Amino acid sequence: MVTTEERWRHLADDLGRRVDGVPAGRWDDPAPCEGWAARDVVRHLVEWMPALYFPAVDRPVPEIPSVDDDPAGAWRATDAAIRALLADPDLARRPTSTRAGDMPLEDLVAMTGLMDLLVHTWDLARATGQDETLDAEEAAAFLAGIEPWDAALRGSGHYGPRVAVPDDADAQTRLLAFTGRRP
Repeated sequence: MVTTEERWRHLADDLGRRVDGVPAGRWDDPAPCEGWAARDVVRHLVEWMPALYFPAVDRPVPEIPSVDDDPAGAWRATDAAIRALLADPDLARRPTSTRAGDMPLEDLVAMTGLMDLLVHTWDLARATGQDETLDAEEAAAFLAGIEPWDAALRGSGHYGPRVAVPDDADAQTRLLAFTGRRP
């Protein structure tokens, strides 16, 4: 069985390749999320993830470079800090109590962070003209996990209206369309 730590590394590496591949002058290009630029995709991740995960295990939120000054550095610092949490078995298995419920940190990361890494990898790639291909197995697994929760997720305001795609579309296309993106 693949661990949350392994899944994080894989998905964060995919995002990191897109972050490092942003061409000069493209950080302010529009992203698929309404009102966001490419740097805002990174800003979103580096702001909410450390703010949730570190306090949940009684650790101080790490210092992260400014996304405005260094979006790639901000992502690398965030990724390294979260990898360190997940690599420590005591912290990874430490119970947390958040709005998401009571669970070990690694389960909290799996539930709240992994799909964000996957989908926002696509957002950044789309915004900056890079390879938009996502991990097909992860896309299929997330799609299967969220489809039964369509009404609740749609009501949360985190997703736009589902976009129609052909019935035979691949899992990546269906997942992105589920989240209101136009693949």
